[in-house]
Amino acid sequence: MADVAIVGGGPAGLSAGLFAGKNGLDAVLFDTDKTWMHKAHLFNYPGIGSVGGDEFLATLRQQADDFGVDRKQGEEVTDVAESDAGFAVTTEAGEYEADYLVLATGASRDLAESLGCALGDDDTVDVDVSMETSVDGAYATGGMVRAEEWQAVISAGDGAAAALNILSKEKGEHYHDFDVPDTATSVFGDLIDDVE
Repeated sequence: MADVAIVGGGPAGLSAGLFAGKNGLDAVLFDTDKTWMHKAHLFNYPGIGSVGGDEFLATLRQQADDFGVDRKQGEEVTDVAESDAGFAVTTEAGEYEADYLVLATGASRDLAESLGCALGDDDTVDVDVSMETSVDGAYATGGMVRAEEWQAVISAGDGAAAALNILSKEKGEHYHDFDVPDTATSVFGDLIDDVE
């Protein structure tokens, strides 16, 4: 049983996984590698001068892996449902249980609809500011919640917002993921880049 199950391996899903894993939650992430990022080249992403989508994804995946996210590469989710424990995620390989669910499936809203998430007039998934849907404990991100405004930075922000809300619920207080140089070694250990 995971704390959080994440469906989708683009910027939003990987960001949710990274924030959850980095802050001590057990996260399982399902990535079919069908993200639009493969067609992207980022010039407008803060902190990045120029990087191809494939290279950006490789970095995000490595970060999620470094913080213990159980990434199920190539394992497609066929159904999600509420369960006694929270949520059941079904794939062709089996069923997984999690307390929380983050849907990061781009413009595909099928899983959100089958879960019973409320939709807006434009068929996007209705969410609050933390990306939580009308189904308690289920979150939707990126292209699922925006009819036309799709951008990797927005998606990554949505994934982070979902993870931070889950962390706040789990820790019983507003949670902030903000690292400073004085705590870098204790947080990142040998993952810190050598700076000269």
